[in-house]
Amino acid sequence: MPKDREQTRANILRALGRLLAHSGFREVGVNAVAREAGVDKVLIYRYFGGLPELIHAFAEDQAYWPVLADIAGESGKSHTEANDPARAKQMLLAFGHALRKRPLTQEIMRWELLERNALTDALARHREEQGEKLFQSLDKLTGIDLRAIGSLLAAGLTYLTLRAKTVDLYNGLQLNSEKDWARIEEAVSFLVDAAIRMSETAGSDRK
Repeated sequence: MPKDREQTRANILRALGRLLAHSGFREVGVNAVAREAGVDKVLIYRYFGGLPELIHAFAEDQAYWPVLADIAGESGKSHTEANDPARAKQMLLAFGHALRKRPLTQEIMRWELLERNALTDALARHREEQGEKLFQSLDKLTGIDLRAIGSLLAAGLTYLTLRAKTVDLYNGLQLNSEKDWARIEEAVSFLVDAAIRMSETAGSDRK
């Protein structure tokens, strides 16, 4: 792809992100994105095909949502390494780290809690696809319902991350304090370890 075209595409994607973060989904359209990017709307159709395709490209941008490789990098583990309980815990904590590093993603997710439309659905589908890849990489872990447990804990990390913008204190925890985030992560580790121990105990009892 020519450098100028690549730069223009990146500029359009950044403009879409700014619109979503500042105004939510109601203000998003080809004309609005073109104005924000300072380009002719014809370029959006030429480079992306239309608004749905633009949203899909934005969802695939790693700057928006952490993909498996990003999460593995955060955890210090390659996603091709052998599956084990410690890796499952590390990947869950790494997801929380990656999300906290993405304020734009947080803003968009806050808007998604308020409304549902074709744009929010497109972003949600992309996140579901990425989540499926993550769980498939951990499928060798048997004995516990990792998807259910992981979903609950990831939802808790997500909620606290989003809530940190509007409140400083949550049940006595300072949401803008690295010290208290370390406590939250220790609690996540404890819960995952406890689930694994219970699964191992149940497996031993059945023998």
